[in-house]
Amino acid sequence: MKAVAPSPPETSPTDVVQAFARFLLSHHSPCLRSILLSDDLTLHYSIPIDFAELLEFDPSLAYQLFSQPADLLPLFDQAARISQTVVLDGSDGFEGRGSTKEFVHVRINVTGSPLECPETFPNIGRLRVKHRGILLTVKGTVIRSGAVKMIEGERVYECRKCRHRFKVHPELETGNAVRLPTACPSRSSRICEGTSFQFIPDSIVCHDYQEIKIQESTQVLGVGSLPRSIPIILMDDLVDVVKAGDNVMVTGVLSAKWSSDLKDVRCDLDPIVIANHVRRTNELKSEIEISADVIKKFEHFWSDFKDTPLKGRNAILQGICPQVFGLFTVKLAVALTLIGGVQHVDGSGTKIRGESHLLLVGDPGTGKSQFLKFAAKLCHRSVITTGLGSTSAGLTVTAVKDGGEWVLEAGALVLADGGLCCIDEFDSMRVHDRATIHEAMEQQTVSVAKAGLVTTLSTRTIVFGATNPKGQYDPDQSLSVNTTLSGPLLSRFDIVLVLLDKKNPEWDAVVSNHILAEKGEENCRRDYSEDLGSVWSLPMLRRYIHYVKQRFKPVLTKDSERIISSYYQLQRRSATHNAARTTVRMLESLIRLAQAHARLMFRNVVTQLDAIAAILCIESSMTTSAIVDSVGNALHSNFTEFPDQEYAKQGKIILEKLGAISD
Repeated sequence: MKAVAPSPPETSPTDVVQAFARFLLSHHSPCLRSILLSDDLTLHYSIPIDFAELLEFDPSLAYQLFSQPADLLPLFDQAARISQTVVLDGSDGFEGRGSTKEFVHVRINVTGSPLECPETFPNIGRLRVKHRGILLTVKGTVIRSGAVKMIEGERVYECRKCRHRFKVHPELETGNAVRLPTACPSRSSRICEGTSFQFIPDSIVCHDYQEIKIQESTQVLGVGSLPRSIPIILMDDLVDVVKAGDNVMVTGVLSAKWSSDLKDVRCDLDPIVIANHVRRTNELKSEIEISADVIKKFEHFWSDFKDTPLKGRNAILQGICPQVFGLFTVKLAVALTLIGGVQHVDGSGTKIRGESHLLLVGDPGTGKSQFLKFAAKLCHRSVITTGLGSTSAGLTVTAVKDGGEWVLEAGALVLADGGLCCIDEFDSMRVHDRATIHEAMEQQTVSVAKAGLVTTLSTRTIVFGATNPKGQYDPDQSLSVNTTLSGPLLSRFDIVLVLLDKKNPEWDAVVSNHILAEKGEENCRRDYSEDLGSVWSLPMLRRYIHYVKQRFKPVLTKDSERIISSYYQLQRRSATHNAARTTVRMLESLIRLAQAHARLMFRNVVTQLDAIAAILCIESSMTTSAIVDSVGNALHSNFTEFPDQEYAKQGKIILEKLGAISD
């Protein structure tokens, strides 16, 4: 480590306690006061401190903490208890208020400190023996969360000769076995040598104990590498702070644990991390640091496009998957799916989901997988899988036996809770496996009854699927026949876009010129708002999507309600080919898409424009249309130069067909 000085001389435990107590009193006295004022004496309290702050206060103490965390962390907890008495006896007006708490733990946060380096911030797969015993941090996704148990932390023994009492701490590495000393630890050990000890009844101190397993993120892995996992031990106030699917940063001490003694199986030391500090990083990502300057940029952008809002919308959409030319309809559908609508809870407590689902059906080479991967980058929490590599257990949950008991391990949909689950090659999934996601897509739960474990898990996730049609796509047949997907499953997708490669010579010429121009590094992009392309980069687009999801809760106006209702009734009357899609779920999809479009347009109200945009998205899902003379191929949809004028024409036609306005 470059940032850590050479090893300083050793200090006694008493000096460590006194030095850290001074640090707590000077930097964390408000936290100590709040602990003292709490009423519950049996609760475990934590004092989070920053390693960088400690390093600035006392570099020698910080180095000792880094190199000998197992020895210093108990001393830090002892200093926290002493600091409480100092505050309680102080002369700053706090004297006599509150009571000291026995169970106080110091939690070390290394974020922003010199310890954020590859040596102390290694990937799980790079953990080695050299990391054992130092303070390190690992990142990963929680794939298994065990039950909260009780574990023995200490017990008291007494020497039968000199009556000296001492504490014994069971060793976690050896299955929490108790190892007694060979001689009495008192000063008179010579006269007690070879003596026996007796256990003091009711002296056992127990702790809450939970074991989780985290797996390293696939984004940090090289090609061909398998993601590694490691067990994490949480104790006391850290239990139940994370659940399966959470992205976490764990600071702790790497240790080893003897594997279970099985017949004809070699007994090895399995690495484990005894956690001191746990932080959920997906919460931080969902609350992306959007500064006031960035919000002003968004507001200024929309004030510039106040007269031509659709031109501004298209400028944003061009930042989605910019390596794929055109495909305006698909980019709009991806944006609306990721933004989503507003969850509604009726009087009976029934929830109507706000998340939208998208399915791309297309010929090979139409860019489906590109959109899947780009959407995963835009979402703060995403899981990518393929149909052939996914089983029903891999999508939902699987029951595994761990240490003699059954536990549930989260699958793709549970890991993507609150985010996005991308399933490529959707048609490769077995029929039985497809049926498992019906409940997850509509009710947003997964009901499990495996190995005696009966529970319901949350799957508030967006499902983004891609599939090839079965053979040559036949426009005269229904979508269900062309994709071999059942009607109930198709009806759960808000948008189903069909991308057909019809070998259009004009389109082929445009696309080939665009690709060749990019390869030659020539600036001949055909998009009209080239100067705005740099504004809506991937990080900016991610911030915008998260901001509008948190900021806006659009409500429908009377005009938008009438348009959506008229279109739904018209589809119900005229649907023949698309009977599987024209269910009441279509009405809910229209509302979600209209709300998502209002959010995309930076508004809190669903206007007539949003309702018509939602209708055009649904129309793109239809093989035959009731209100548009010919349904265009979504593959050949391009960005128009004057989208607002184009909308004025289309909107008038749609409104006339729906009877919303008179001729």
